[in-house]
Amino acid sequence: MGGTHRNRIRFNVGGRIFETTATTLANAGRNSFFGAIFDDNWDVPSDGGGLSQSQELFIDRNPDCFAVLLDLLRTGDLNIPLNVSEKSLYREASFYGILDHVRAAKWGQFDGNRLRLSRSVSGRAPGDGTAIRAGPDGGCCVAHGSIVHVYDWMLEEHPPLNLDHQRVNDVGFIDSENIVITACERLGTLDGGMGLFSSTTGELRYKFEVNHSNSPENKDRDKGAKKGFTAGALCLNPDDYRIFSSCRGRSNEYGIGVWDQVTGKQMDFFYESPGWSLGDADKLQWLGGVYNCLLVATLFPRKDNCYISLLDFRIRDMVWSWSDIGGPLTLTIVDEKRVRDAVAMEEANSICVVNENEDLGFMDLRMMGSRSSSTIRWSSRIRFMKGLMPDEPCYPKLAVHGGQLFSSMNDCISVFCGSDWVLTSRLKRGYGGSICDFSIGGDRLFALHSEENVFDIWEAPPPPIII
Repeated sequence: MGGTHRNRIRFNVGGRIFETTATTLANAGRNSFFGAIFDDNWDVPSDGGGLSQSQELFIDRNPDCFAVLLDLLRTGDLNIPLNVSEKSLYREASFYGILDHVRAAKWGQFDGNRLRLSRSVSGRAPGDGTAIRAGPDGGCCVAHGSIVHVYDWMLEEHPPLNLDHQRVNDVGFIDSENIVITACERLGTLDGGMGLFSSTTGELRYKFEVNHSNSPENKDRDKGAKKGFTAGALCLNPDDYRIFSSCRGRSNEYGIGVWDQVTGKQMDFFYESPGWSLGDADKLQWLGGVYNCLLVATLFPRKDNCYISLLDFRIRDMVWSWSDIGGPLTLTIVDEKRVRDAVAMEEANSICVVNENEDLGFMDLRMMGSRSSSTIRWSSRIRFMKGLMPDEPCYPKLAVHGGQLFSSMNDCISVFCGSDWVLTSRLKRGYGGSICDFSIGGDRLFALHSEENVFDIWEAPPPPIII
């Protein structure tokens, strides 16, 4: 039986009466609070859905915020009066299920050339091994020593995650409610490895275990036994819910572990071959599409040489690889020429690397199946460097987002665009020291500084309204 078509709807929100239309409320989307009031055709259901001709729907919420959100649904514009705090508005938008609408109106589409410094957040001194990771909803987390600090998209801090003196190596969001942390093993215990935590309460939900019953060296020895291990670089594949991590065991069991992020069960383990490096990897990146492979990069100075490879878990083989062993880089022994980071660019069919001078190098991925055959084509960027080197420079980092290439160097982040990766803009603030890590997600870029206990949030403003 169909519902009753009624375009005009009345609400009593905290004692104030609002009248609107079903057409306006439909802009909130089916999964919103308002979507639950109507049937699939945005008509009032036959049972009234809590509405009647003579009685409005009462909602015991903030009427000032409701007025702002209703205007957003009507016009698409976000106008926040002085008597409404952003914190209250975000809380109410979350209740009504239209937080994405607020974010879309407040920020424009992510574009590295349009980013503006929105705010900075003070925190603990980062120290060695610090990482910052963007969350899927505009929040982030910062790893410092054995503690991970979690911030929601309003940049309010949740209870910190404390690993009790186990050094955090990497961290990543499964979703806005769950975080995976990799950590060093403590000798004499099975502590360390990898765990899934609640991002809001800090509760440990389960640990990811590893066994090496399929190891060529293990055969039937210790079959099925749990092993302690140190988990390093982390990567999540959103397409099939797999988690990848570099692993180092106490019995030279080095390689890449694979787990199901829903059940936490181990799915696979790719052992490193003699003369190569996987278990000490600095960076993992999943390549979807035609590649369906995992990029594994072990970089200087963690190892004396650099190793970059693509692993295809379908055939359990390394299908592409590069190393500076035996090349001219090894002979010169000049540290500033070493590869410091790497990132795969699927659309460009290449891997980009960067050295200490922010020189960008590119390797062709179309030579899949030809190991160690690629050479680096360097493109010097040193002419763009300005000012003095900071007292404590940080190694450069790379990221790709929305067809743009980002590279951190000292106290700024460079943005490169186009087929030739031309430098188009630089993101820089006046203080905070060198950038030790940065991450992009949730329409924001987060940059963590090595000094001043601070991280920055960069956002793209909405485009101007043309009347």
